[in-house]
Amino acid sequence: MAATDELETLTGVGPTTAEKLRAAGFGSYRQLAIASPTEIATAAELGELVAGDIIDEARERAELGGFETGVDLLERRSKIEKLQWLVPAVDVLLGGGVESQSITEVYGAYGTGKSQITHQLVVNAQLPREHGGLGGSAVFIDSENTFRPGRIDDMVRGLDGSAKTAMMDRHGVETETDLVEAVLDTIYVAEAFNANHQMLLAEKITDLATRSAETRWPIRLVCVDSLTGLFRAEYPGRGNLAERQQKLNKHLHDLVRVATLHNAVVVVTNQVQSNPDAFFGDPTRPIGGNVLGHASTFRLYLRRSKKDKRIIKLVDAPNLPDGEAVFRITGDGVKPE
Repeated sequence: MAATDELETLTGVGPTTAEKLRAAGFGSYRQLAIASPTEIATAAELGELVAGDIIDEARERAELGGFETGVDLLERRSKIEKLQWLVPAVDVLLGGGVESQSITEVYGAYGTGKSQITHQLVVNAQLPREHGGLGGSAVFIDSENTFRPGRIDDMVRGLDGSAKTAMMDRHGVETETDLVEAVLDTIYVAEAFNANHQMLLAEKITDLATRSAETRWPIRLVCVDSLTGLFRAEYPGRGNLAERQQKLNKHLHDLVRVATLHNAVVVVTNQVQSNPDAFFGDPTRPIGGNVLGHASTFRLYLRRSKKDKRIIKLVDAPNLPDGEAVFRITGDGVKPE
């Protein structure tokens, strides 16, 4: 949905209010429809009752918020796309790849390869759909100084022949060097300096995605590496837990909005901590508690194996059985076992 809806025609929305809403990233009826009264009231400096009325009217115009039949739901879900890892065992585990319109969480200990996966996915996202990609650009929110252009270079050059040729055709280049530059030019990277800045960057993605929607390279993937690191550092201890979880919940809500409005894939990495109550099995558990657990549609647990091998476990998914797959992290990127 492009940001061209006539917001001024909504009851209670004049030119000044419409300008404030658009500046805050609410440029369409659908974007208003899935917002909360508090968000709209804050953005447009309105009372929450007025904001609620605006949202209700926007829902009517966007035809959002009512009941739908199972057939309608099936048709809507048919628009969901899958971003492949290009590792057959992992793609089978995920039912074809990482799903759009939802959040996929990858968590694991330090050095297990979480950042490697996000780098590989921002490359794969630019592949044509027939080669497992999404034919679009990517956003990378970097909260731990992990993004490395040199690693993108390695992974682009490490693509197999047919995929690399397809990506060259898509970018309109003839050499590997030009392809690397073109791929990097289609990745939007922002470094988050603190938790509030990270939240602000997520809010700005909506506007960026709206502006790119009708271009040759719409934003189809958002990676946050890592999601919880800054929140964990800035809000330590039980005394800050409630505020941390409240902010984290708002942050996740903004990411879900991007995924829903733009049919985008959202992948977040997460840290782990030791669970002292676990007497059997792996004692590690992801940071973020129930807030992140409920917001993540798919949860993947990553751990090391021998040499360059990694084991990824599907811990939670609404429509897929639990399972594991093995892959390798090599100089050329994420590869099959």
